[in-house]
Amino acid sequence: MMRKLFTQIANKVALFAGKPLTFILCCLVVVVWAVSGPIFGFSDTWQLVINTGTTIITFLMVFLIQNTQNRDGVAIQAKLDELVRVSKGENVFIGIEHLTEEEVEEFRNRCEAAARKADKELAARNKKK
Repeated sequence: MMRKLFTQIANKVALFAGKPLTFILCCLVVVVWAVSGPIFGFSDTWQLVINTGTTIITFLMVFLIQNTQNRDGVAIQAKLDELVRVSKGENVFIGIEHLTEEEVEEFRNRCEAAARKADKELAARNKKK
């Protein structure tokens, strides 16, 4: 229940944060704050308002954005795994995101070598035509 609520909140906040209107509103807040500087005599409290507000928002947004990215990454990986599973691709690639960086690099090198070989074969066939 708590996870579902957090997910819903994170989705809504991420959606709202990515809209142009949100950027415009944030710019407007900064302009209002800057213009109010002379009214408050550029006091420490005046500076503290923007510093505290932006720090808190940034701190909370880090966790919301990370949560959204984590879920998106897992969902994309599941979709890719399913595409590999139902295609003629090698099923050994399913789950490679759980390997070490070196092991993933080894898979990448194999793929690149296979792609270079396929490119050479295709170029050779095209020359014969």
